[in-house]
Amino acid sequence: MCKLFSPIKIRNIELKSRIAVSPMCQYSSINGVPTDWHLVHLGSRAVGGAGLILTEATAVSPEGRISPDDAGIWNEEQVNAYTRITSFIKSQNSVSGIQLAHAGRKASTYSPWKGSGEVKVENGGWKTFAPSPIPFSENFPRPKEMSEEDVKLVTDQFTKAAKRSIEAGFEVIELHLAHGYLVHEFYSPISNHRKDNYGGTLENRCRLVIEIAKSVRDAIPEGAPLFARISSTDWVDGGWDIEQSVQLAKWLKEVGVDLIDCSSGGNVSNVKIPAGPGYQIPFAEKIKKEAKILTGGVGLITTAEQAEQIIKSEQADLVLLAREMLRDPYWALHAAKKLNVDLKDFPNQYLRSK
Repeated sequence: MCKLFSPIKIRNIELKSRIAVSPMCQYSSINGVPTDWHLVHLGSRAVGGAGLILTEATAVSPEGRISPDDAGIWNEEQVNAYTRITSFIKSQNSVSGIQLAHAGRKASTYSPWKGSGEVKVENGGWKTFAPSPIPFSENFPRPKEMSEEDVKLVTDQFTKAAKRSIEAGFEVIELHLAHGYLVHEFYSPISNHRKDNYGGTLENRCRLVIEIAKSVRDAIPEGAPLFARISSTDWVDGGWDIEQSVQLAKWLKEVGVDLIDCSSGGNVSNVKIPAGPGYQIPFAEKIKKEAKILTGGVGLITTAEQAEQIIKSEQADLVLLAREMLRDPYWALHAAKKLNVDLKDFPNQYLRSK
């Protein structure tokens, strides 16, 4: 029996396989509104057989964007644009998910092919903010330290964005709590030097994470799965680590998060990460076993055999592919062939290629 193509039910949503398209920024939106590029990009991976299609990091507010070209879901125009995309994904028997994000101190930066570092206000950028006024690196803006009122506002923005996401037809909500963006900045001692209720102890540093997750869980339908992507480690001594991640996963489970999407890094510039095939899978395995929660494995997963082994050995419950999906939108269809799986919902329009 092939485990990679076995279905999994999470709350009221059943995924036809354990293959998910990982969130990947496209830097191709206009005023936060997704375009035809997103329809084709996300839609082709649905045609290509993936069970879950996750959008790129989608900002909950204008100042939450990584770049001026990022997608958002803070208004109805964006909701309407996403409705077309989610409808198409569903027509291909795939499930659409949205990753809700706030870039914090890593916001207001250039899209990769336009430049690097800070986009200044006079060039269309904006003032950034963070738990503490510490810039990510020399060419990033120095953020404003957030007040407790600012913190409460962000929780409200995530909650409203989650409601809009359901309105837009998304069936899975993922909270982006990783990669050095705002919420990760709060739970990591590297970037959080606060002395109030949101800083210091592990519980205080995780307070915003839990408040957002609980508020979003209460705001969306009971049957809608809620995922959380975390950075399992900062990869530096004295930073966030896997043991703290296990505790955070336990707390997230208590407030209704269904799956932890286990990534790493992003909060320390120029850190040496020992990247290699499946290098983050041990994090997913440890969190799954010790926190007793579903996990997603991500990071240099490239072959069908590798993905099958991750699921079969119960190291993770889903595999999320990014760069390999950019190289091959039909990765899932090709993986089925390699694993001798006869897909019953192969696209009718492509049957001649089967």
